[in-house]
Parts: sequence; structure tokens; C-alpha cells
Amino acid sequence: MDSVEVARPPSFGDEKYELEDNKHDIVIDDARIAEIAGAFFDDLNIDRDHIQLEDDSPYPEVRSAVANTDDETMPVNTFRAWFIGFCWAIIIPGLNQFFFFRFPAVNIGNLVAQLLSFPLGRAWARIVPNWTIFGISLNPGPFSVKEHVLITIMAGVGAQSAYATDIIAVQRVFYNQVFNFSYQWFVVMSTQLIGFSIGGVARRFLVSPPSMIWPANLVYCALFNTLHSQEYAGIGTHAGMSRERFFTYAFVASMIWYFFPGYLFQALSVFNWVCWIAPNNATVNQLFGYTSGLGMSLITFDWAQIAYIGSPLATPWWAEANVMLGFVTFFWIIAPAWYYSNVMYQGHLPMLSSTSFDNLGKKYNVTAIINDDLTLNIEKYKAYSPLFLSTTFALSYGLSFASITATLVHALLYFRKQIWIQARRSLSEQPDIHARLMSKYRQVPDWWYLMIFLSMFVIGIISIELWPTQLPVWAFVLSLVISFLYVIPIGMIQAITNQQVGLNVITELIIGYALPGKPIAMMMFKTWGYITMVQALQFTSDFKLGHYMKIPPRAMFWCQVVATVVAGTVQLGVQAWMFTNIPNICVTSPPQKDGFTCPSTQVFGTASIIWGVIGPARQFSKGEIYYPLTFFFLAGTLVPCIPYLITRRYPNSIFKYLNFPVIFNGTGLIPPATAVNYVPWAIVGFIFQYVIRRRHFSWWTKYNYVLSAALDSGLAIAVVIIFFCLQYPRNGTIGADNLALWWGNTVFTNTADFMKVPNIILPKGEKFGPTSW
Repeated sequence: MDSVEVARPPSFGDEKYELEDNKHDIVIDDARIAEIAGAFFDDLNIDRDHIQLEDDSPYPEVRSAVANTDDETMPVNTFRAWFIGFCWAIIIPGLNQFFFFRFPAVNIGNLVAQLLSFPLGRAWARIVPNWTIFGISLNPGPFSVKEHVLITIMAGVGAQSAYATDIIAVQRVFYNQVFNFSYQWFVVMSTQLIGFSIGGVARRFLVSPPSMIWPANLVYCALFNTLHSQEYAGIGTHAGMSRERFFTYAFVASMIWYFFPGYLFQALSVFNWVCWIAPNNATVNQLFGYTSGLGMSLITFDWAQIAYIGSPLATPWWAEANVMLGFVTFFWIIAPAWYYSNVMYQGHLPMLSSTSFDNLGKKYNVTAIINDDLTLNIEKYKAYSPLFLSTTFALSYGLSFASITATLVHALLYFRKQIWIQARRSLSEQPDIHARLMSKYRQVPDWWYLMIFLSMFVIGIISIELWPTQLPVWAFVLSLVISFLYVIPIGMIQAITNQQVGLNVITELIIGYALPGKPIAMMMFKTWGYITMVQALQFTSDFKLGHYMKIPPRAMFWCQVVATVVAGTVQLGVQAWMFTNIPNICVTSPPQKDGFTCPSTQVFGTASIIWGVIGPARQFSKGEIYYPLTFFFLAGTLVPCIPYLITRRYPNSIFKYLNFPVIFNGTGLIPPATAVNYVPWAIVGFIFQYVIRRRHFSWWTKYNYVLSAALDSGLAIAVVIIFFCLQYPRNGTIGADNLALWWGNTVFTNTADFMKVPNIILPKGEKFGPTSW
């Protein structure tokens, strides 16, 4: 069918939209649009200005990044792909685990593997002879885009340090517990692969429907298609340079530029220019600062800061607007109101900090309240201090509480029909070209996922029963139930908005009340309850990437499972070697001589004591300091009903754009993120996802996702070069006596913002807070 253009409709309600081509008029109402998109809810990602009826995705974002064709003869499940992918599954997780315990660290991500795999695959195709061994071809011909996708997924699925490795490190460092390798392997594999089995079951809800677009994957798709010079209709007809040349220019520029904010002129990164004018004014620094302030200085020139919470060029503008609505409401209005009113004694602390404090305003000394066996000593606790949190830290807990209940209510109100329909719809019945193309391949049977689940469930029980973990089986089951309950609602929100709701705080809260005084149990419950869901959505996201790039599902299944097992095993081996061979690892006072101070392990261990030893009952129960935050649970339950009821009566009102799980959770990375990671992110998102998309749609279609991939890729390579060439050698002393001391690298450190000056400064030795606790 000929492509069709859509005239701008007067409104977006139930009225009909007329599409005209040269031959006839076509009338489409909202029901037809919903059927085209497979979205049985008010999908704000639908762009009625650019709906097309040809055999392609109804979403312009997807059309611009994903080809609507497939070559079933293209090699994918080859020895070449498996060999390169297997090597990456060893090298990248091993390196990341090694540097995970060091500060400063470097993280080698998917984009590095994606970029480096391209010349490796091309070199293999050119150099390796075309021999066949045991029926397997060593060189099946030109390096294909599908092989490239398979390699990248194997490299990325286990690249980050497995969350459970921190449990093992904390047990060793904080609790002097060293269990054998079997225990470690069981815990890591169970936490990683149970999530995979859940993700497999959820794929009919989160992968097959075209409305589940998974915006972050579009950047990878655009880069794959650019590197392999794929041509397809969705690129558009915009004149100008090719996407390949555009990517090259932007990639090189991004890589070179990062040397300035990342090393040579770091004030460009922490560009709190207002604080430079009044460096000693505490109020100015609390409002305009980037380190401990609210970021009203607005700008930064560092893409690493801008894209810290995700690329603003990948997230839909309406979702970014919801995040910023939450940020402005809670962090620019409520937070300063609380802070300057000294609510919950917060005026005695920095405005923004990820540290917990005592009643002297010093970092909370956990060792002052515990016995030799690391259990809570009530008398010491009462003699020392209650635990205090900064304004933004306390507010982030409240927002996390609200997002947990808001997610379930939002899913019930908006997604119940979608979930019911998708539960009964097969892949071939999806109204999407990509689903129909994928339906030609043999699907992964459900019993494969069931076997993964049962086997990992068994080894999970073995790990908590054969070793003294303090976690009963019923708690293990409860943690999985929490993950199961939230996978689909959170997954749908992430697939639509590029924002993931976290379960870490709610799992800590539940187990802290259920099993007080058991920090090991708290860590394990949190990991199975939270990371199982995270892993499920990671696997689901990878499946959507394979769905877009037309990778056979069974090849996807095995590459993910094998790479996860290999990566987890390698990480455990690297970690065991480090604790055996690196002297004073994880020692912070004085710091370990090579920087292996284990910052993540320190935070994880402290949290295990705060939530597992002190427990939430002494912080959030009635009469305690942070009891008011529990009312956020009620707020999260009620407020999603407001826009839902209003839009039932007024479907075209602005209230249809409100998404309260995103509003509550969009700022969930604060802390450790700060305002500098949100305000410039929203500004860039507004420029590209709203202004340029509306006014220069053809340019946006051709270049937007390629630009995002180029900026991310250039940054990733520059970070690795700076770290290994300028920071890691000579223990980071290169330039310490000259470059590190010039104004451009010190101006932001000579401010009250950087020194985290509080609003109320007590005389030395004077305490604040309640007189008894």
C-alpha cells in the first residue's frame, strides 16, 4: 500500500482522523489506532501526526531505528558469533568485577562490546579460512548484523557485577563469614537465572505487543543498522549526509570532547556557576549547587552527567516531562520547604547526601551500636544516637513507598485490559510487522523456562538451608512472590516510558519488620526480591532487542543462559582471587594503597546493618522520626485515581499525560544521582524529543537515535582511555602536581556546595534531635 500522510487532528479524543492519499480517503478512529498499535490503553507514545498504514510499526521511533524486513537466510547462530560472544562473556564481566572493588572505577558496558565486535567480526570474515570442522563452518561468509546482535547480547547480559557478589563480599568483610565456592555459585546463579525464567513467561506481555517499544533498545538498533549500512523505509527521505558518516563525526567529537569535562576541565562537568559567584553563601549553594544542592544552576557540558539516568534522546518527551514534574514538585518545592523548616531535624544536615548521620551531624558510626557478633546493642544504641537522613534521602524513601503502591494501582486502572488480551493472544496474532516476522521462527517452549525456574529454585533453597544465612524458606518464597507480582506492571511502565520502578526499599522494609536483627537474611531477601525482577526485565529487554533485529528466539535463549552462567562464574573467580591476593582489600582507614576500598561493598554492608540490625521499626514505626514517610504508601494508592477519573469524563484534558508511577519513581536514583543528572537531562530531552521532533521530524527520524548512540559510544571509549592511560597508571598521580590543581579543576571544590555545608551549624559538641529514642 502507498504510504499515507496524516493531517494534524483538532484533538486526540474519540473523534475520527482522515488520512488522504492520491487515490482515496481512509478513516481511522481510536479503536483502529489501538488495534494497529496493540495498545488497549491510552498510549501516549502514539503520534497521530505520523501514523502510517503501510506494513511497518505505528510508532515513528521504532520505524526510524528498526528495519521492517527480515532475511531468514542470514547467518546468526554461528561458531564465529559464539566464539566472540563467549570471549566477551569472560573478559568484560571479569574486568568489571575487578574494577568494581576499586575507587575510582571504570565500567565497560554494552556499547564498548558492540563497537569492538564490529571490526573483530569483519576481520574474522576476512582472515579465518572457510574450513568446516565436525559440520561447523569456521567462516560462514560476511559478518552479519544478526551475529553482531547475538555477540552484543552475550557480552552485555552478565557484564555488570552480579548483585549477589556483594552479599558474599559483605559476609567476608563485615561478618567474617567465608563460605565455600558452592554456596557462592548457588546464590549468584539462583538470583540471576530465576529472573530469566520469569522474564520468559512475561514475554507475551512485554515483548510481543508493538506498544511495548522499550525506548532504550532503539539506540542499539540504530547503531547496529548504521554500522551494517542497513537501508529501510523508516529512515525517511531527509537529504544530507548518510547515517554512517553522521555517526562517525558525532562519535569522534564525543570521544574527544569528553577529555575536557572528564579530565582537563572538570568544572565543565560540575558547572555550578552560580556557586562560583558566592562560594561561601550556604543558601545559594544549597539551591544552586550540584554536589549537595538542588541544581538550579541548570546546565552541564558533560554527556556523562546528562545521560547518567539514561539517554534523553531515547526517552519519550511526555515521560521526561513526568519525571521533571516529580523533580520540581518534590525537590524544588517540597524539599527546600522541609529543609528550611527543619522538618525531621533535616536543617542540621546537608540538603542532599547519600550518607546517614548521627545527632552531631557526623557520619553515622555503625560500629558504635553493635556487639562483637554484629547484633544490635540496645544500650549502646540509646547512648549513641538515632539515625538521621538528609532531606533528599528521606524524601527518596517516601517517593519509593509511593511508587510501589502507585504502580499496582496504575496497572489495575490502565493496563488490565491489555494484560487480559495479551494473555490470550499468540505471536502471529500481534498487529505488528515485527511480531509477524518473528512468528516464522521456532519459539522457546514454556517448559524450558519452567526447568530453569525449578532448578534455580532448588539451588536457592539449598544455599539458604545448608549454610547459616538466617533466611527461612518462607521468606525466600515471599521474596519471589514480590518479584512475580511486580514484573509485568513495572515492565509495562519501563517498556513505555524508559523508567524502571525499584523494589529495593520495599524489600528492605518488609524483611526488616519480618526478621529484625538478621542482616544476612535482609541482604538475601532484598536480592531475590529486587534483583530477580531487575534480571527478568533485563532478559525481557534483550528479547525485545532480538525481536527488533529478528534473532531466532531459541538462539537468544541459549546465548543468554550460557553467557549468564559463564559471566557469574568468572566474576566469582575474580572476586575470590582478589580477596586472596590483594592485601588489605576493602580497608578504608587508611585507604588500601591501590584504591581497592570496595565502595559499593561498604554501602551495601552499612545498609545491611541499618535495615537488618537497627531495623525499620526504630525508624518508620509510629512515634519514630520518619513515621510520616509511611503516608506516602497511601498517597501512592490514591493519587493515580485522580487523573484516571478526570480523563474518563474529559478524555482530551492534560491529565491524560500524568503517570504517577513515573512521577514518584523518576527521581529514584537520587541519591546517588544529584540534580545535575536531571535538570540538563530534561533540557536536552525537550530540545530533541519535543522541539526538533515536532519542527524537523525528517531530521529527527534519520539522525536522533544515531546521535544518541554516537554520544554514548564516544563517551564509553573516552572513559576507558582516560582511566587506563591517565588515572590507573602510577596510582592516579599523573598530573597531580599541575593539571589537577588549576582553576578549572578546583573551582567547584572551593564552594559550600562541595563541602556540604548544612543550614544550621551547631556549636562544637552540641547535639540535635530527640532526647530519647
